Amino acid sequence: MIVSSPAANDASRWPQGSRAAAEALHQQLVISDRQWHALKGHPQRRAAEQLAAALVQLLDDANAANGRGSTPQRQQALALVRHALAWLEGELRDPGCPSHGR
Repeated sequence: MIVSSPAANDASRWPQGSRAAAEALHQQLVISDRQWHALKGHPQRRAAEQLAAALVQLLDDANAANGRGSTPQRQQALALVRHALAWLEGELRDPGCPSHGR
């Protein structure tokens, strides 16, 4: 009987192509500097961008190699999720553009 190590199983934890799909979604949702003014009144859009970025961090290979404990990618994912929640709950708003003297 062959027993595989947890680390070996972690590499296949996510379906093939998951990371690429998450990255593609994040790229679709990224709000560029030019889009910011048009989308600043839509906190759910900013939250979606942050949640997609968090998903990319969670699917990072460094997390697969370390099934437990904290990794920089997990810490970043947590920060992004908290940031997304703050947008959804109305705690964050567009800070305005420094170039416009606001």
